[in-house]
Amino acid sequence: MQMIHSVKEMNKTIRQMKSSGKTIGFVPTMGFLHEGHQSLISQAKEMCDIVVLSIFVNPTQFGPNEDYLTYPRDIKRDKMIAEEEGVDIIFNPDADEMYPLGESMLVKVNDRVDVLCGRSRPGHFDGVATILIKLFNIIMPDKVFFGLKDAQQVAVVDSIIKNFHYPIQLIPCETKREEDGLAKSSRNVRLSADERQEAALLNKGLQEGLLLINKGERSVSRIKKCVTLFLETHLRLGKIDYVEVLSYPELQSATSITERFIIACAVQYKEARLIDNIVADLDPDLKGEQKQYVAHIDEK
Repeated sequence: MQMIHSVKEMNKTIRQMKSSGKTIGFVPTMGFLHEGHQSLISQAKEMCDIVVLSIFVNPTQFGPNEDYLTYPRDIKRDKMIAEEEGVDIIFNPDADEMYPLGESMLVKVNDRVDVLCGRSRPGHFDGVATILIKLFNIIMPDKVFFGLKDAQQVAVVDSIIKNFHYPIQLIPCETKREEDGLAKSSRNVRLSADERQEAALLNKGLQEGLLLINKGERSVSRIKKCVTLFLETHLRLGKIDYVEVLSYPELQSATSITERFIIACAVQYKEARLIDNIVADLDPDLKGEQKQYVAHIDEK
């Protein structure tokens, strides 16, 4: 496994591999790897000749009062996990390498960002889009792998690829969960024991909404009310940031569910903000029932 820190060396290495016909699978991360990341690596290995894993805590996607300085980091542990999973290259630049002119130029994202996490984190997805465009230009992947736990990020990546005409296939991957249903996240380590036990209820609340849809409910307001009531009733330590039901990946609001949709929530704990979601399709062949969507975004 190679460990590369410079843009110049990374770009040179990738060009050599692509010239020999190798397909490149790319897994962008901010490190502190967990089983969710490992699942992305595994899928990349199945589908591509070379797997590149980036580890970079991107400063431009953190707000002034967010956790950039305290975001969990452990590059030694990450390197060991990556090697065990069969990663071919780790790209681990520093901030000066990725932003040689500072923040003199950032991408502005106008669509799919004024809802969910984007509503309360202005500029967050501008930073996400900026760093991903840089990484796509450096690594030139054939396929890029993202976890659906952050479904809004997947929707933004889908928009980036289409808007900038990247010849990249987006592979969204199913959310990996603990046994009690909590979505795996690097931030889970910041939960107290009591918060950790309660946090599993986020997924249970979303499932209540899905159950209502399975029974034939299509009203967005009633589905949101169902999920919100469950969380308000059961959460003692966490504060609800939002509960939303939107089209996916467009992330548009509507009064009724008619096609692919997302039920999403965010809850703030003392030292960690957790997000979770369910993305699913309405299937007319199932006579009003639904089937869970976990595999892909159709190209349009």
